Amino acid sequence: MIKVLFVCHGNICRSPMAEFVFKDLVEKQGLSSMFHIESRATSPEEIGNGIHYGTRRKLDEHGIKGYESKRAQRITRRDYEEYDYILIMDALNQRNIVYNVGMDDNHKISRLLDYSSNPRDISDPWYTGNFDLTYSDIYEGCVSFLDYLKRNNKC
Repeated sequence: MIKVLFVCHGNICRSPMAEFVFKDLVEKQGLSSMFHIESRATSPEEIGNGIHYGTRRKLDEHGIKGYESKRAQRITRRDYEEYDYILIMDALNQRNIVYNVGMDDNHKISRLLDYSSNPRDISDPWYTGNFDLTYSDIYEGCVSFLDYLKRNNKC
């Protein structure tokens, strides 16, 4: 079982979008039984809140379901120990994870788009309002990450 955790600041925009995009990708490829996929926040600000309406709208546009009961949760040290890959949206997320769980001694943390041919941060649509760009970047990252896993015989 490959355990993947997506992380952003509040767990209401980017990381749940990545969680459900990735779940959709692996399901369509018949790989769901090989994965455990979730998402978390680095901040306590949105804990318990549902997914942002902009993220819900983008997921709906792409026919991605299953997110309705998702509530924001904060990353813990136990999460760090349990997950194989912790995929963050931007460099600030890494700093905040280290603050929450300690150093990344096992080298589990990387930016989602580090697996793409154009490594970069994924901008936060909470501030930009651009959920289209966020979805595009997340989709690119999820496809690239899944390709990486396949190329390296992880799944």
